[in-house]
Amino acid sequence: MRTNVTFPSNGLRLAADLYTPDTGSGPWPALVVGHPGTSVKEQTSGLYARRMAEQGFVTLAYDAAYQGASEGEPRGLEDPAQRVEDFKAAVSYLATRPEADPERIGTLGICASGGYSMAAAAGDHRIKAVGTVSPVDVARQFRLGADGTQDPAVFQGMLDAAAAARTAEARGGGAQTFQLFPDTAEQARALGGQHGVEGFEYYCTDRAQHPRSAKRLPWSSVDRLALFDAFRFVGLIAPRPLLLIAGREAVTSWMAVEAFQEARGPKELHWIEGATHVDLYDREPHVTAAVEKLTGFYRTHLA
Repeated sequence: MRTNVTFPSNGLRLAADLYTPDTGSGPWPALVVGHPGTSVKEQTSGLYARRMAEQGFVTLAYDAAYQGASEGEPRGLEDPAQRVEDFKAAVSYLATRPEADPERIGTLGICASGGYSMAAAAGDHRIKAVGTVSPVDVARQFRLGADGTQDPAVFQGMLDAAAAARTAEARGGGAQTFQLFPDTAEQARALGGQHGVEGFEYYCTDRAQHPRSAKRLPWSSVDRLALFDAFRFVGLIAPRPLLLIAGREAVTSWMAVEAFQEARGPKELHWIEGATHVDLYDREPHVTAAVEKLTGFYRTHLA
């Protein structure tokens, strides 16, 4: 069963969907499910929230502040500090729900939320288990590129543009934004290779596009991301368990490896053979394989 709910995070009202199992009686173990950057709860996070509810967990898929149906201006802002706080606020909300057991709350972060969930769990001991799917540190992705080989001059240029945008806003120019996705799949391939094409196909075609999914990003996101490091304190998650699920073909998988190396354990890096980064958002049989692994992980550690 899905219920539309809201909860506060740093003074902003976040929109969320609460999924509860159809069988048994609560309180059940619970999961906060976070979406990728630019995404919304109606896309992959909602898919995983529903699938995990079918496995006997209360799940909460929410729109991050400034994004989707949640409050916050400018629209589309990617603020790492706020994104981490959103996870903690979602845990607080679940702890008040009669359906959820406050002593058995975990997180499930997808893509950018994989990194944000690790940062949140490092400082919030209410989070008992951390699971991720296609996890990335979005700040690393901006600084180094999806494959980790980006020329450093690219990000320096983005910081120049972000600085100019802040000045323009101070002069009354309104929120300064830039386009996230190109206009065609061919342009996406030229700019980002196969990974770029896959992102375009997910977010910009009938496959999964949603009117509230961000297509532009405020420039002020860029200098906020410059100083963020999702993996800096991943060692503090121990002795709580960490599961990193990555596609064997994902160009972003180097970040999952890096997080795994920084973690102290108990930890596991689980590979989905044949899957790319975006395949794990919605493609079968990859999603089912990830759900099976997540189910065993949470049943063990949120028992």
